[in-house]
Amino acid sequence: MTDASQLYLMTPAGAQAHALGPMLAEVMDRFSPSCLRIRGGAEEDELGRLADMAREIAHARDVAVVIDDHVKLAQRHGLDGVHLNDGARSVRYARKELGDDAIVGAFCGSSRHEGMNAAEAGADYVSFGPIGESALYKNEVVDLELFQWWSEMIEVPVVAEGAITRELITQLSPISDFIALGPELWTQDDPISTLSQLWG
Repeated sequence: MTDASQLYLMTPAGAQAHALGPMLAEVMDRFSPSCLRIRGGAEEDELGRLADMAREIAHARDVAVVIDDHVKLAQRHGLDGVHLNDGARSVRYARKELGDDAIVGAFCGSSRHEGMNAAEAGADYVSFGPIGESALYKNEVVDLELFQWWSEMIEVPVVAEGAITRELITQLSPISDFIALGPELWTQDDPISTLSQLWG
């Protein structure tokens, strides 16, 4: 859709590997995301199966795979890194455990200060959200001015996530490196059609 923002795809929280696989492959074939993030919410055994399935599908398409918070699972299942949901707090630990080549991303809510701390600690990207109003998110809605400022002042890539609409994608595209979509798709009857409408 745009040269500015790339698609960052999230799996459904608590997904089952056997049910998600075919849909995930089709979505990735049609929309070429830059990164796939495995959301938490399942038992560790199921997350392991999900990690193996997602890695196989994504790596066959040259797409990086990160997993929410589970440094050990990322190591054990050959993933590309982790997405940390506690801001800057675990960035240095994750980097030490996973090494310099791993992807370490940090979700920082709406806090510019937390984002800067995460970037200084060595995060490969910083994520802010939610961007739109939604009962699914506890954090306050992020002002788009934060992305404008970040894109002008900070070199570390920035991800926008949470209650994204087509209108917000249009606004975010010039000022965000990645736009994360997941719940917006998987809660719908036809995720691929929904993604076509959002990203097409």
